Amino acid sequence: MLLAVDVGNTNTVFGLYRVSGEKPEAITHWRITTHRAQTADEYGIILVNLFELQGVAPSEVKHIIISSVVPPVETTLRQVCEKYFDVQPMFVEPGIKTGMPVLVDNPAELGADRLVNAIAAFERYGGPCVVVDFGTATTFDVVSKKGEYLGGAIAPGLGISADALFARAARLGRVDIKKPSKVIGTNTVTHIQSGLYYGYVGLVDGILDRMMGELGEQPVVVATGGLARLMAAESRYISEIDEMLTLNGLLILFERNRMARSRGRAH
Repeated sequence: MLLAVDVGNTNTVFGLYRVSGEKPEAITHWRITTHRAQTADEYGIILVNLFELQGVAPSEVKHIIISSVVPPVETTLRQVCEKYFDVQPMFVEPGIKTGMPVLVDNPAELGADRLVNAIAAFERYGGPCVVVDFGTATTFDVVSKKGEYLGGAIAPGLGISADALFARAARLGRVDIKKPSKVIGTNTVTHIQSGLYYGYVGLVDGILDRMMGELGEQPVVVATGGLARLMAAESRYISEIDEMLTLNGLLILFERNRMARSRGRAH
């Protein structure tokens, strides 16, 4: 089995795949809060309990691949992999075989999750395509018709924007982030919800509109991340919602690198 791990600033997602047959099979996935100070044993206990609930023994995991944008957690997870699974993990980092040219000024600066998303989107939807990942930050990643990573944009996430508003405006209390029934609110709660939701839809579609102008052609726009379904409902450009995009991208990268390593040993 393969354990794919996507470490984000807010959440860490684990995906379990059966990779022994001809076609990989997704078994389950879990989402937990990312804690920078959590120890290897604390992560290990959580994972062992999740595996028990699924009826899977940790010893069945033979491969682990990790994408992380939180460096302090990487050493901890390496210890978890070695102690609880007896596996040396593969990290998405410079040197890994991606199969995607990265046409930016400094490829090493690109977040691992963004590259993984781009690879998964191109593999499933073709190009050109744009991935909008609604996470702690909202990222936009553009892939050409030929499968080249062209670049993108980063905006403050909707949750961060809301937190800033509530922190700096003393008379405004916290509200649920959701789509209000109409834009013109009739009380403070719906005023805030309208401004947050429709204001953010305008941000997303505004950036996508300009990206399409620069591309000169119509891309497939794929949304992923925790708020993908909520925001895609009102966007004029998002046509696909793929909540498993990052984990499936990690599966693709694992397969590409496993085949490359097998060929290397054969020679």
